[in-house]
Amino acid sequence: MSVFAEAAIFLAAAVIAVPVFRRLGLGSVLGYLIAGIIIGPWGLRLVIEVESILHFAEFGVVLLLFIIGLELQPTRLWVMRKSVFGLGTLQVGVSTLVLATAAYVMGVPLQSAVIIAFALSLSSTAFALQMLAEKHQLNTRHGRASFSILLFQDVAVIPVLALIPLFAVDTGQASAGSLATVWAVLKALLAITAVVVGGHFLLHHVLRVIAATGLPEVFTAVALLIVVGTALIMEAVGLSMGLGAFLAGVLVADSEYRHALEADIEPLKGLMLGLFFIAVGMSVNIGLIGAESLLIVALVIALLMAKFTIIAGVGKLSGLSTRSALSLASTIPQGGEFAFVIFAVAVGAGLVDAGLSELLIVVVTLSMAATPLIVAVNERLQARRKPAAKGEYESPVVQDNPVIIAGFGRFGQIVARILRAKKIGFTALESCPEQVDFVKRYGNKIYYGDASRIELLRAASAERAKIFVVAIDDVEASIRTAEIVGQYFPHLKIFARARNRKHAYRLMDLGVTLIWRETLLSSLDMTKGILQALGLPKLESERAIEAFREHDEKRLVEHHDMHNDEQKMIYLAQKTAEELEQMFTEDVADDAAEQTT
Repeated sequence: MSVFAEAAIFLAAAVIAVPVFRRLGLGSVLGYLIAGIIIGPWGLRLVIEVESILHFAEFGVVLLLFIIGLELQPTRLWVMRKSVFGLGTLQVGVSTLVLATAAYVMGVPLQSAVIIAFALSLSSTAFALQMLAEKHQLNTRHGRASFSILLFQDVAVIPVLALIPLFAVDTGQASAGSLATVWAVLKALLAITAVVVGGHFLLHHVLRVIAATGLPEVFTAVALLIVVGTALIMEAVGLSMGLGAFLAGVLVADSEYRHALEADIEPLKGLMLGLFFIAVGMSVNIGLIGAESLLIVALVIALLMAKFTIIAGVGKLSGLSTRSALSLASTIPQGGEFAFVIFAVAVGAGLVDAGLSELLIVVVTLSMAATPLIVAVNERLQARRKPAAKGEYESPVVQDNPVIIAGFGRFGQIVARILRAKKIGFTALESCPEQVDFVKRYGNKIYYGDASRIELLRAASAERAKIFVVAIDDVEASIRTAEIVGQYFPHLKIFARARNRKHAYRLMDLGVTLIWRETLLSSLDMTKGILQALGLPKLESERAIEAFREHDEKRLVEHHDMHNDEQKMIYLAQKTAEELEQMFTEDVADDAAEQTT
């Protein structure tokens, strides 16, 4: 079968299954898993090369870890340190202890029991975050607690994968094994150091050079190269590819290119994660389920119940309400995708029997499939109780900025300076890399990217902002951005800068009403000074300027419907000039009449 034929099968399976499961309220992930089972070796056998597909699809998990790294700005990680290392350590530690004890009692050797227990203590980052995002629960208390635990788990996988070879050293080969282990650890440390140091000094300059080309496809290519390159470096020294991607994300988390990178990676990450879950569904050994159905069902129930109880208890100890603790426990009781990786490494090292590993992979997969059902049951039970208290939703650890400024030239910078002085948070977006570098030298925080891109706006938390300032110098880019914002984020109040009257009319066509023509006020102010320099009294010059401004703004609105008719606009401009001249003449006559009376 050709690659295109397989791609068509995967796409068709996703397009059919995912909307159905979303409509049933079971989430997209379960839809992907069922789609994989249907098209896989135990279903219609449309695709049978499961291992190669699963290996390729793991790139989705790598991209997910890169996105997680992007979210981990050092300041945010420091704020979350208690929940990450407190909640995470407690959950993984208690789960590993309980599950290892159970495995040992069932006759599994101690070393194998510990490795299996640790693998099963991990939850699915991809699975849980996808569900929370679909339900818009990432900013709830249980959503943030889930993220903290998942983050700790993702980080904890790294040293465990590096230490598994230590357990595999035979007593007769202790010396050689120890030397091999020392060399492996040394290589890992050197690789991590190279990635961190090299990335710190090179990534910003590389991204700046690529951004200067103005070619979005090249910027996307370099984003993927960063992820793939660091992942391959980690794999070459025996570490997880996800570690490399995670480190790359952390290295650019404080960069002005962070939102642009996230916007480029996010769509591909979604597709690859979908493929990953389909491949997981394809890998489920239905024959084994049929042969060992009672044992597998018992293990799945035992795993889910044990982790649910432990996680709910950990949540309560951390100060969550009963409602939030139960929601946390229902979100992450499943096994995770990293269990597959750990089992594979452990089998290769001779620490876990291959048959047992295959059985546990089925258990983990079925625990994933059962999670949406657990979440649905929990939501229905909680819906029958009294409504959630207001405190169930808390303010984000890092406040979402209420203002987004698109365009950080002379206009946007003045807006930003006043907002900063008033301690009002804002997110600044600028598409010119030279301007980004220039502004950064003066200590401003600014992000590179095209503000008309929906992915970038979402990465900048446009859903939770209140004000959107269109201060872009380029007229076409300004119109494009205003149109996208109005279409996809209608709750945002748009304040727009217009370069001229025609630009203002085009903004008005899009429904934008809060418009500032960039030279109008300054030119009026200058004209007032000119009038006073010519001898007009201050009060008279101010009255003339105010009369002109009111008349001009009134005509701007009245002439809006005709602005595409050039001949009509020429006629109206001449008529407006005559009206202004007549209005000022009448004002002079009125002043003279007042003085004679």
